[in-house]
Amino acid sequence: MNRSPTGHVSPVRWGILATGGIARTFTEDLLRLDDHEVVAVGSRAMSSARAFADRYGIERAYGSYEALAADDEVDVVYVATPHSGHFPAARTCLLAGRAVLVEKPLTVTAAEALEIAELAKGRGLFAMEAMWTRFNPLIRQICELVKTGDLGDIVLVQADFSERVRFDADDRMWNPSLAGGALLDLGVYPISFGSMLLGEPTEIRALTSHAATGVDANTAIIGRYARGALGVYHCGLWADSPLTAAITGTEGTIMIAAPFYRPHSFTLQKRSAAPQTFSITLEGHGYTYQAAEVARCLRAGLTESPTMPLAETVSIMRTLEAVRAALAAEAPEHLPG
Repeated sequence: MNRSPTGHVSPVRWGILATGGIARTFTEDLLRLDDHEVVAVGSRAMSSARAFADRYGIERAYGSYEALAADDEVDVVYVATPHSGHFPAARTCLLAGRAVLVEKPLTVTAAEALEIAELAKGRGLFAMEAMWTRFNPLIRQICELVKTGDLGDIVLVQADFSERVRFDADDRMWNPSLAGGALLDLGVYPISFGSMLLGEPTEIRALTSHAATGVDANTAIIGRYARGALGVYHCGLWADSPLTAAITGTEGTIMIAAPFYRPHSFTLQKRSAAPQTFSITLEGHGYTYQAAEVARCLRAGLTESPTMPLAETVSIMRTLEAVRAALAAEAPEHLPG
């Protein structure tokens, strides 16, 4: 990032690629930050880009992703398309010389994720999966407690993310051609949570009940990790679940309040000790922390974040593929959406 003659660091200039709900939410958090500017937005339709730009006071609107990627006044592009569009959009931006923050999951397959990682590295450009949970201050505190051994050896990680989503066969959540289903949209959170604490599983078992469109709609996953630890995860589209997570160790437990993917509190219970609860007030929707990490990395000249490294993102995609392989081995059970 550039510095003025006085030493002042110039704001990070963002381009927003796509104009759906997650793009609006992230942009609203960016606008809360003094050292970030949203300078351009791109959509497949100029009318959508222009409406988005007018809503948020953005200077430039483009009617194609390619035009946004070609804007040399943009430091980093936030890719907010449906899952199936992540890979081509991120690739377009990297080839145009733009750093990228790509909504989770980074891509639909591990091979695509690896290609994005290698392309970014080869061009010396920053790239990161937008797994915003990783940058929540309480999650960082939990990671430190686990790292320093406060819980002893971790034996079990549990996480649950299910919500009731109105069935619409054409909606991205239910449409297999748009990489719909609970796993990629919601299950990536529990799987990534387990990866953060335990690494990549050595074995995966999974079961699901399918929606009428064939996508997974109510999915349970068990992973076995090194040294015998287990991960138990659930994701779904039919009902609202508790949205909690728990970490069990030989010397204590951590219970993370709902929603665990953007927690405001957690409770540490160590053996023979009184429980301790830690709380914060989140900034905005909770996306400001990952935006701050992008800015920190860009200013430090880093091509990836040590908190959400690309190699781990590729590893998580391998785990998601293993889950899908386990589900594909089942006889599909189609139920109403």
